[in-house]
Amino acid sequence: MTGTIIPVPEQNLEAPADFLLNGRVRLLQPEGGYRAAIDPVFLAAITAAGDGERVLDVGTGTGAAALCLAVRVPGAAVVGLEQRADACAFARRNAALSGVAERVTVVEGDLLAPPDALRGAGFDRVMMNPPYLKAGAASVPPDGWKAAANVEGTAQLADWVRFAGRMLKPRGTLTMVHRADRIEDILHALRGRFGSLVLVPLWPKPGAEAKRLLLVARKGSRAPARLTAGLTVHKAEGGYSPEAERVLRDAEALLI
Repeated sequence: MTGTIIPVPEQNLEAPADFLLNGRVRLLQPEGGYRAAIDPVFLAAITAAGDGERVLDVGTGTGAAALCLAVRVPGAAVVGLEQRADACAFARRNAALSGVAERVTVVEGDLLAPPDALRGAGFDRVMMNPPYLKAGAASVPPDGWKAAANVEGTAQLADWVRFAGRMLKPRGTLTMVHRADRIEDILHALRGRFGSLVLVPLWPKPGAEAKRLLLVARKGSRAPARLTAGLTVHKAEGGYSPEAERVLRDAEALLI
């Protein structure tokens, strides 16, 4: 499957390409549908993969996080799991356009019924950007792509975390980006499965409450949690902060 260029269905006509990491990642996305923003870039930056490691990106969508990680860590192999066939088509095209198709494999499937390609897979790291809103707690967008990306469906947050635990090697690492106001749900889902939790608030600008959280957790660990100083995304006067620029433009890792 790696490197295969699959036609994008006509109903998802592509918009002009977006470029991430200062042009190193080319991202075709559906016109008028869900479009990745900066969250997956930060997710990839905090996923501290090394050369020779295997990383699973759950809910890869058009491949933004998977491609950013593959570009930043040339020795890592990344597998993206995605339920939507049309999103898989975009992700495969984007991997080829970004020059990393030989190291990024896109697998179509549902985390609640994992495809054969993932059975018995022991990944060093799993990263994920689950739907931010609880099922039933928000109106569902009419666009199916946006609905799947934004609102939990049959698979809820605990299912995503449980799946990550099954896919990881012992002591493997989970990284996630999520809404700050879902922290109680996140902690509940992790309890008993993951420890060594590190929380990284993303402050929109100086003095503003965090809207997003990055987290890192280790499978099977019992070590205590840690809350970092976080990262301020924008300067008070506008524009990205120097710390955010280094991640978003220069492809630097987000060290914790």
